[in-house]
Parts: sequence; structure tokens; C-alpha cells
Amino acid sequence: GPAAAPAAAAGFAGSRSCRECHAKFYELWSTSFHGLAMQPYTAELARSKLTPQAQEVVAGPYRFRADLERGVVIERGPEGEASFPMVQVMGGKNVFYFLTPLERGKLQVLPVAYDVRRREWLDTTASAIRHFGDRHDEALYWKERPLTFNTACFSCHVSQLEQNYDLASDRYHTTWAEPGINCETCHGPSAAHVELFRRWPTNQPPPADLKLIVTRALTTEQRNDSCAPCHAKMSPLTLSFAPGDRYFDHFDLVTLEHPDFYPDGRDLGENYTFTTWRLSPCAKSGKLDCIHCHTSSGRYRFADPAKANHACLPCHAARVGEAPAHTHHPPGSTGNVCIACHMPMTEFARMRRSDHSMRPPTPAATRQYQSPNACNLCHTNQDAAWADRLVRQWHERDYQRPVLERAALIAAARKQDWKRLPDMLAELRRPDREEIQTASLVRLLADCPSEEKWPALRNLMPDPSPLVRACVAEALGQQLDQPNLAALVKATSDDFRLVRVRAAAALAGIPEESLPERQRPAVNRAWRELIASMRARPDDMASHYNLGNFYLARGQMREAVQEFETALRLEPDALPPQVNAALAYNALGQNDKAEARLRQALRLAPTNAAVNLNLGMLLAEVGKLAEAEQAFRAAFKADPQSGQAAYNLGVLLAKEHPQEALEWCRRAAELRPENPQYGYTHAFYLHHAGQRDQALAVLRTVRQRHPDHQDSRRLEEQLLRERDAQRAGSPDR
Repeated sequence: GPAAAPAAAAGFAGSRSCRECHAKFYELWSTSFHGLAMQPYTAELARSKLTPQAQEVVAGPYRFRADLERGVVIERGPEGEASFPMVQVMGGKNVFYFLTPLERGKLQVLPVAYDVRRREWLDTTASAIRHFGDRHDEALYWKERPLTFNTACFSCHVSQLEQNYDLASDRYHTTWAEPGINCETCHGPSAAHVELFRRWPTNQPPPADLKLIVTRALTTEQRNDSCAPCHAKMSPLTLSFAPGDRYFDHFDLVTLEHPDFYPDGRDLGENYTFTTWRLSPCAKSGKLDCIHCHTSSGRYRFADPAKANHACLPCHAARVGEAPAHTHHPPGSTGNVCIACHMPMTEFARMRRSDHSMRPPTPAATRQYQSPNACNLCHTNQDAAWADRLVRQWHERDYQRPVLERAALIAAARKQDWKRLPDMLAELRRPDREEIQTASLVRLLADCPSEEKWPALRNLMPDPSPLVRACVAEALGQQLDQPNLAALVKATSDDFRLVRVRAAAALAGIPEESLPERQRPAVNRAWRELIASMRARPDDMASHYNLGNFYLARGQMREAVQEFETALRLEPDALPPQVNAALAYNALGQNDKAEARLRQALRLAPTNAAVNLNLGMLLAEVGKLAEAEQAFRAAFKADPQSGQAAYNLGVLLAKEHPQEALEWCRRAAELRPENPQYGYTHAFYLHHAGQRDQALAVLRTVRQRHPDHQDSRRLEEQLLRERDAQRAGSPDR
């Protein structure tokens, strides 16, 4: 495996140095799932923890089998047989995953894993397939980048990780101080602490400054934020988080816009706790932290059945004392345990996880959205209608109703059902709005074309949650009118880095010289922070893609091309960098390279709407009109809601097929009424077809919605003059 990191230079002393004074804690830690989050593969581990693999794992044309005696995974496939050594082992609470070294320093998760509870081998990537219901998911090939430990597993299985990635050679020289999550991950560098106490007289009280991060000295929020980096579905802004830092200075958080959550916020895929935790009324109270229930080594404090409900003390003493009256279950039954109903266990990819939203069971949401509920997870012989009927009998208050109402808004926004927009905006205006629900709706409203959303979104900029403010900043970048621009410029001075960088990205297309001079320093600082955040993970395709988009918006086309091409070097089959590289090449006048990129994208995804649309626009620009028409038709077929494809078809066909062109222009204007150019173009061609009255009717509609659109104003005035002149020249009847 990788060499030990030079951690001593940074003041780290290693976990063994803690053992001298903290032998009991060391023993508890070293045998915990935190301490063993990563460990070398050994014959002893194989003998004590694993069973021989009875059947090969089959994945497409490949067959895999773990040979425990040799410590290798054998792959048989079209290329023959190959053996991959199991050098490191990750996890062990639910599943053991095995790592093997590949070319250029990569540590790769092997295609077979071991289910600890069922004592059986499984297909690593197939186990992670999500069953969304409304979309398709499929297993990755095991050698793909998302299964590369050096980047995808970040630093949650080893301590004091140094990735040491060289972009030019696409090579890793990754090191770490210790496998597993060591003491210094949570307490910070301990060399000064160890040195101090080795010299400190044993008969003296300890000094005030222990030269160490002391968990009890942190606030509740700081303690929770210290656990969150490894227990959140997130995207990093920096690699420098330390215990005591604020989470949203270093990370963004995925919320219910993601299909790994059911619309009511229950877990479908792997979500790593922190999002649902922030839904919890107990967590929102500011009184509960992770170490109330978990030791620093990750153990559950209330595993003893006799003390199971002590987890909810002292806040819920009355209900704990009279549990059967609250639960409607007999004393001693599972249904009388608080967490059985409020934190039920579900499973994904063989990983069991408890629901940290701590909400009561909502079987009505199961009926509506198929999300899990505690009643039926236990009473598997009954259905959700049975459970729903019982909880409604037991509780006078309809506690499920708010959950269903919020879930309905998330579900509608995911489907882009904007008939519910008034309700969504009302939800955002509520003084008691919920953080995760609000952030999710704001993100989902990115696809909403209605301009009604802007005042409601701007009104959220003073929201107390940095997550909400960051989501709003990202959304406001869609329309840089004066009110949105002012809000974004102000957000570049926000107290939280996440808000600043999201505002900076939204402002990427604004020329610096167009800003008042007093505002430029803050915006420039935020732009620099944004660039730094995107350079934090140089081996991540999305980082280069996003940086390319930033340069594209800034008009720095050569830099944009460089980032898009780097993204494609890391993931050659990624579509978005292909399309956006073509845009940058086109802006540089290199249309041959632009077309080559789009042709490659078309080979990868022949029916992709964005690829066909962009190819059509490029082909039209270079005069290949027949091919352009074909591409636009393919784009509209792939996405019948594409007003842009309809508009381009209308313009392209206007000369040779004017009647069909009118139909396409009409569709474009209907699909995208927020774009005045589409309505104007429809009116323009109606006028040319001799349909002046119809053209004026279209222009009236456009002008009502967009009174400042000058092309429409001028055309309307022209047509009115023509009509008046014609009437003036007509003989009296």
C-alpha cells in the first residue's frame, strides 16, 4: 500500500502516542469501526472475518472470484484471466470492500465485496444500483473513476491523507499517516500535547491549554459539523476542514432535489445521514449533538436493550416514562423502543442505516410515494393502508399532513409540474419554512421558466441558513437583471464561503468593469475563492468542467478549452464537456474542432437533445443546412419541450417551407413564453405570410409579458402604421 504520510512535520504524533495515557480509550478506538475503517488485508482477517466464495460473481462478460489464501481476486473475461491482489480492506460494519493497486498509483475498489451480516459475497457495483421507478440506473464497470479510492472515497477511511495527484501524468502518489479514522482526525495534531504531558508533573492539575482540540469545549454545532464531512452526501469546496470549523465553509450539501431521496425526505440511495439529520426536530433544537448517542469511536451508547430509550432523555422524559401510552405497543416489545419508530433501519447496497430525521412513521407517504415507514418495516405482513388507518385512530392531530404537503411540492417540482408553482412560492415565503425543504425547492425551481419566482427567491437571501442562501445565489444567476445582480454582489461578501462561491459562479458572466468600483474587490475575492474551490480536486472531471464553464462565461475561451479538454482526458465519455468544448472552440473560430467534439458526443449519445441542438446550430452557422435541419428535428424528437429546437427549425425552414416554419415558430413561442424573441419571430413570419392581424395578436401577447422588448415594440408600431395607412386608403363604404 501507499507509504506513510510525513504527518510528523505537521505536528501529528499518531494514535500510538495516545495509548500511554489513554489506554482504555485506545482499546475502544482501535477495535471500533472508526479505527478499522481501513486495514491491510491479512490471512488472519480472511480466517476470522470472511468465508470462502462459493460462487463466482458474474458481471457482463466477466466472472470474479476471491481467492482468500492467495489474497487475490481472479477476473476471467474476453481478455483471459487476471489476478488482482487485495491489499487493503475498507469498512466491515455491513460490508467489507477490497482495494487493489492499478496503474498510475490508483487504488481501485474490487468488483467483489463481502456482506458481513449475511456472510456472502456480492457484486460491488450491482449492489449500488438504485431503483428510482422513473429513471434507469445501471452498474458501473469496476475500473471506472467513481470506484477509485484516491478520489471517490475522499479521506473518510484513512487519516491525514495526502492525495498527491499529478494532473499532467494522471498519476497518484497518495499517502496517509494511519489507516482508519484516528484520534487526531477529531482532536487535531497531538505532538505538542504529547510533548507537554510527557513533561508535566503527575501531581499537578492539567494546564488550561491542552494543546489539543477538546470536543467538550466545542459548541453543539461545531461537534455536529466535525462529524458531517464523513457522514454527508456533499461536494467539497476545500480540503482543509478541521474540527471546530464550520461545515458550510468547506462543503455543499445534497438535498431532496436528488433522486436518492424520496420526496418526503426518506432515504432511497446512500445519503450518509447529515441531510436527514438537518430535518430532525431534535437536531434543529440546537440541543442534540452526535456524541449524545455515539461515542467518538462511533459506537452506539444505548445498545443495551434495558437502556434503549435513554437515548431520548432528558428531553422526552414524560414519553419515555409512559412509553406504551405513546406507542400503543405493549411493554417490552420492539414497538416500544423510541428509535424503532423514529429512526427505523433501511438498507441500500447492503448498508443498513437508521433514519436520522427522527420523524414519526408516515405510512400515508408510503401509499403516495413508496417511501419506507417504520410500521411496515416491522409488520411486514401488513400494508401501508393498515398502518395509516391505525396511526390516524391513535392520533387526534393529523401529523402526517405537513409531511405529505411538503413531499407533494418536491414531487411536483421534480416532474416540472409548474401548476403547483403558487404553492411552492407560498412554501418559500412561510416564516417557519424548513431549511432542507427550502433548499430543495430552490434548486428544483431552476427548471421553472416562470418569472414569478424571482421576488420569492430574492426574499430568501437574508435566510439564516447558509445552505439556503447558497442555493438562492446559484438560482439568481439564471437571470442577471438589476435586482438579482444587486443581491448577488451583496452575497459575495457573505460570512460563509459556500454562499460567496455560489454567488461568484452566478456572476461569472458579468464584466468586472460593469460593476461599481466599490463592489469589485469583494466580487474579485469571491471569484478567486471559486477558482480555488474548483482546483481543490484536480482529479475530478466535474471540477474541470465547472471551471471550464466559469471561463466560458468570462469569455476566456482558451482557458475554457483547456479545462474542458482536461475533463475529457479524465472521463472521455462525459457528454457535457464535449458540448461545452464545442461552444468554446466555436467562439475561437475553430469550427472544425467544435464539430469534431459534437460528432464524438453524437456517437456517444445519438438521441441526446442538447448534443443534437448544438450540432444543429453549428452546422447552420457553417452553411450545412440540410444536416442542421436533421439535427434540430432529432433534438426536438428527443425533447418535445425544447423551444430552442423548435425556434431554430422555424428560422431554418422559413425560406423554403414558410408554412411549416410558422408552425415551428408558434410551438417555440408557446413552449417558452418567457423568451420574447420567440414570440417576436413568430409574429415576424406571420407578417411575411400576409397574416398581419394574427401577427399583431401575437405581438400584443409578447408586449404584455415583455413591455421593454424593443424588437416587438418596433414591429408592432410598423404593423399598426401599415394597417392605419391601408384603412386610410380604403374607399368609404
